[in-house]
Amino acid sequence: MTFGPLVTAEWLKAELGKPDLVVLDATWFLPNENRDGRAEHLAARIPGARFFDIDAVSDPDSDLPHMLPTAGRFARLVGALGIGNDSRVVAYDAKGIASAPRAWWMFRVFGHDKVAVLDGGLPAWRAAGGTIESGEPVPVAPKRFVPSYRAGLVVGFGDLIRPILDQRLPRPRIVDARAKGRYDGTAPEPRPGLRSGHIPYSDNLPYTELLTPDGRLADEATLRARLAEVGVDGSEPVVFTCGSGVSACVLALAAARLGLPDAAVYDGSWSEWASHPDGIIVTHED
Repeated sequence: MTFGPLVTAEWLKAELGKPDLVVLDATWFLPNENRDGRAEHLAARIPGARFFDIDAVSDPDSDLPHMLPTAGRFARLVGALGIGNDSRVVAYDAKGIASAPRAWWMFRVFGHDKVAVLDGGLPAWRAAGGTIESGEPVPVAPKRFVPSYRAGLVVGFGDLIRPILDQRLPRPRIVDARAKGRYDGTAPEPRPGLRSGHIPYSDNLPYTELLTPDGRLADEATLRARLAEVGVDGSEPVVFTCGSGVSACVLALAAARLGLPDAAVYDGSWSEWASHPDGIIVTHED
C-alpha cells in the first residue's frame, strides 16, 4: 500500500508500534466551540499518540491565528515530538477529518511527504475496535528534522490582492472552504470583530460537503464531482482558503487524494483578509 495521503483505521492498527511510525493527535477547535484539544487528548487518544498543537506550532510573532512558523521553529518543535526525516507520520483529530489535514499540509510545506491523515479520525479508530489510552503521555526522545520549504504550497495576501487589482495579471482559481452563510456574508464569523463575506472571484465549497456523515473523506467519484463544480480539475493553479487556514487543508487533502496537482493554501485566510485594510469583501448582495 502506498503511504498517504489517507490511511484507514485497519491499516493503522496493523502498523501501530512500529519504530518509524509517529501518530499525531492534531485536534483543534474553533474559538466558539468551547472545547480544548489538549485536554481531550489527555482524556482519550490512540495509544502512543503525541499532541500536535496547531496553535503552538505557529508563528508566535503574528497577530493572526496559527500562521506557519519559520522552518527552523517547525523543525525544532516536531523534532521534540520524536519526528525525524525518516519518520512516517499519521495525523488524526477527534472529529473525523477537520483539523488533521492542517498538520498534513504543514509537514508537506516543510518537505516531508511521508505523512498521512487517518480517515475518519478518532471516531473511525473507535469504530474499528482500536484501543484508547489516557493520562499524561510517556516522554519521547527528540530527533533531528531537517526542513525543506516548499513555497508553492503557500500564498499570502499580496499574492491574491495583486491580480484582483490588476486584471492583466494571471489569477488563480480561489476556493473557499467555509460554510455558505459565512461566504455569502449572511452568517457571522466565529472570531469577534470580523465581517463575513468572501474574496472577490472566489468560489465556495464548504469542506463538510467532501465528508461522509461519519466524518470520513467521501469516495473519489464524489470528490472529483464536487471539486470539478468549482473548477478544480487540474487544469489551472488553485488556492484554497477558509477562516484561518485549517479547513482549507481538507480541500487540499481531497485534491491530493485524487492525484491532482498540488494546490496552495492561503495561510492567513479570512482572518487576515477581512482584517486587512486593503482586503476587498464581497457579499451575496454585491
